[in-house]
Amino acid sequence: MSRYRTNTCGELNIKNVGETVKLSGWIQKIRNLGAMTFIDLRDEFGITQVVMENQDKFDMIKPNLTTESCIMIEGAVVERTNKNDKIQTGEIEVVADKIEILGKCKNVLPFETTQDTLSNVREDLRLEYRFLELRNEHIHNNILLRSNIMKTLRNKMDELGFTEIQTPILANSSPEGARDFLVPSRIHPGEFYALPQAPQQFKQLLMVSGFNKYYQIAPCFRDEDPRADRAPGEFYQLDFEMSFADQEDVFKVLEEVVPEVFEKFTSWKVDKGPFIRIPYREAMEKYGIDKPDLRNPLIIYDVTKVFENTEFNAFKNKTVKVIAVDMKEELPRKFFDNMSEFAVNELGAKGLAWVKLDGENNLNGGISKFISEEQKEEIIKIASANKNSAMFFIADEFSNAQKIAGGVRIELGKRLDLIEKEVYKFCLIVDFPMYELSDEGTIDFNHNPFSMPQGGMKALEEKDPLDILAYQYDLVCNGYEMASGAVRNHDPELMVKAFEIAGYTRSDVENRFGALFNAFQYGTPPHAGAAPGLDRMVMLIANEDNLRGVIAFPKNKKARDLLMRAPSTVSDGQLKDVHIKLDIEE
Repeated sequence: MSRYRTNTCGELNIKNVGETVKLSGWIQKIRNLGAMTFIDLRDEFGITQVVMENQDKFDMIKPNLTTESCIMIEGAVVERTNKNDKIQTGEIEVVADKIEILGKCKNVLPFETTQDTLSNVREDLRLEYRFLELRNEHIHNNILLRSNIMKTLRNKMDELGFTEIQTPILANSSPEGARDFLVPSRIHPGEFYALPQAPQQFKQLLMVSGFNKYYQIAPCFRDEDPRADRAPGEFYQLDFEMSFADQEDVFKVLEEVVPEVFEKFTSWKVDKGPFIRIPYREAMEKYGIDKPDLRNPLIIYDVTKVFENTEFNAFKNKTVKVIAVDMKEELPRKFFDNMSEFAVNELGAKGLAWVKLDGENNLNGGISKFISEEQKEEIIKIASANKNSAMFFIADEFSNAQKIAGGVRIELGKRLDLIEKEVYKFCLIVDFPMYELSDEGTIDFNHNPFSMPQGGMKALEEKDPLDILAYQYDLVCNGYEMASGAVRNHDPELMVKAFEIAGYTRSDVENRFGALFNAFQYGTPPHAGAAPGLDRMVMLIANEDNLRGVIAFPKNKKARDLLMRAPSTVSDGQLKDVHIKLDIEE
């Protein structure tokens, strides 16, 4: 038996009446009624009401009993006269015979940890005192949920025959789409480790090593700007790889593991496999984004040809997209003005044109006077518009028009409350382009540089690089990219050719990916894998809109850890040890 407790604060009930118990926890609330003082004692498991009846006995300790102080009490369990059906222990209370302060809390808290007050506290203050914020029941339960999800993932991967293997944290720099975090070497002056953006090369080497199926819940490090659905600096993913596997084998694992985990921890409806598969280019055409939220029923249609010979300057020589919305009720002019303002200010659009169809299929408002009867009929047919529909038009250069239309679709779904409630909708985005044009106009990898091109060496040698597709895929859930993966390029000559197209030489490949390139000379099996993001998975299941709600010690929007005060400066001696001199403008 623990010296500090015989029971937790969430397990006592009417059957325990008459027992003498020890409880330890934090003071949630103190109510002094003169003759008696009541304490709500809280731990991870619940709340128990404690009563101090003999006030004189506790005169010495009472001044030190403050909210959020950690105490131990010993006393008898009695039946409550005023029962509380809102808590598990609401039928009983404990009459204290002894109280010991285990850890006194300051009289003045930076903020209260109750849910109704916490939302009004600025985020940076909450993160500075994250240990207090984590006492909040909602956030505390999110971290416990994360732990349970990780256990379930491990159990499921074990069940499917995967072997958990840890890969190095100190690795080599690799061009995987983001900036590396560099770690200077003390014993090798001028040389650096890099924290791995993902265990990509290591897991492929494990396949070359003869391991059949690998997985780990892996930390990944990328020096990227923060945003709501991406933690700055570091994140975790369920990384897995399989030998003698193709794209379909990976999909089967995703379709078995992901829905099972979601179903276990939510009451919402969960899509089962096989998931809908959407080619990348189709996703961009229909949804304007490669991570579409399928809870939103709106579709983007291309009506560029309808306006091919138009004299309407806003549409002339532009790609024109349209989104049709069934109006359940008449939308006021202010709604259209507000949407136009959003498109311009938030999405960078030059404007957002619109028209309304009345019950007789006549066009009204907006740009209706610039649309002929013939054009109207074509648009209605293409966009599947109905009577009493509103239609929103986006005109711009092709890629801009796609992107802006995607943003308009998402915002319309929100403002018109079209998003299906309490459901998780999954889809697989497939057939990603192997390459894309960089901002400088050069050929660059679109996704993962280690992916197998569709068509193999023949495609690399004969096709326009921008027409080559790869066996790359993303798993998307409710508008969030939840996993990414690929069939790997396991042929060394294919690998060299793929990198040459992106501007790397054979020497670059041999130097920067020497271990992988060398290993591929020694009998490499075909292999494929993926990596569902753990943080986003927990965020979705917990129905949070920000990753910081499901990470124990997150960084703020400026990538600072306000609790531990990182990043921070270090001493000149530490810099000297790793052969670094700073070049910083005052």
